[in-house]
Amino acid sequence: MRTRRFGRTGLRVSELVFGGGYVGGILIDADDETKHAAVQRALWAGVNWIDTAPAYGNGKSEQALGWILREVEQEPYLSTKVMIDPARLDDIPGQVEESVAASLTRLGRDRVDLLQLHNPLGAGGLEVSHVLKDGGVAEALEDMRAQGLTDFIGLTALGEVGAIHEALDSRRFDSAQVYYNMINPSAAHHLPAGWSGHDFAGIVDTCLTHGVAMMAIRVLAAGVLASDNRHGREIVLTEGSEIPMEERRAETVFDALGQSGGTRAQTAVRFALSNPDLSCAVIGLAEIAHLDEALDAQELGPLPNEALAELNRLYDTDFARL
Repeated sequence: MRTRRFGRTGLRVSELVFGGGYVGGILIDADDETKHAAVQRALWAGVNWIDTAPAYGNGKSEQALGWILREVEQEPYLSTKVMIDPARLDDIPGQVEESVAASLTRLGRDRVDLLQLHNPLGAGGLEVSHVLKDGGVAEALEDMRAQGLTDFIGLTALGEVGAIHEALDSRRFDSAQVYYNMINPSAAHHLPAGWSGHDFAGIVDTCLTHGVAMMAIRVLAAGVLASDNRHGREIVLTEGSEIPMEERRAETVFDALGQSGGTRAQTAVRFALSNPDLSCAVIGLAEIAHLDEALDAQELGPLPNEALAELNRLYDTDFARL
């Protein structure tokens, strides 16, 4: 398992991160034996980071990790998140303290390596003013760090692009979860006028400017890139990522690339790993076979230049729409 620099933190993180989220769902929906086997298999393979959140299965993901990590020898890096309730903005520090305390209890730990804001930013999410103001989210997370409950703090780079840039430019965050996949690479690619998807323009460049570590999320587009079978846990996170539209884009991509990158899931993972600016790719799993597929993709490494060039041609025409 290759590792990469995790921004300015001094850490080195495995290229693949074990995602404990709802969409993959293995830490939420699988039986205990499968949960344990998946985590152990990932750690044996060299995965050294596990990412979770209290929102994943209403705490079930964290609870599973609480007992699993006591039964394995390895001690991976561990990250979790805080979701701010917009109806309780009068006590943001209290919300953060309450959420972190509950997460640590479920995880059976006295600290985690990274705490991240889970809310999208801007209209429809959490206004960036509530993140950066005195008594805001950034200050509350910094207080968690000062108390020794975490080493680093991060954010989820979803929502309005301007708000995301403003938060990153504050230099208060060590990491960002960045939406990045084969059918929406906009965080790192300049896309044409008329692009029909959500445009995360310039986020990768801004992170690089400030030494912010980037954790690629949605690299499988909630499973749309991995398979034509829908599992019912797909959640739309951005404008222009409705499932029928994502399916049409995925079909165009694989019509162009064929099986040159391996399976569909492997091609998607290899695409994310083709960007050297990203620190890691967070992989959601529904079964252990999905982990093995991702591990094989990581071993194969980035996609060939010919495949990346073909994808760039598709992006230039918004998947042959323009």
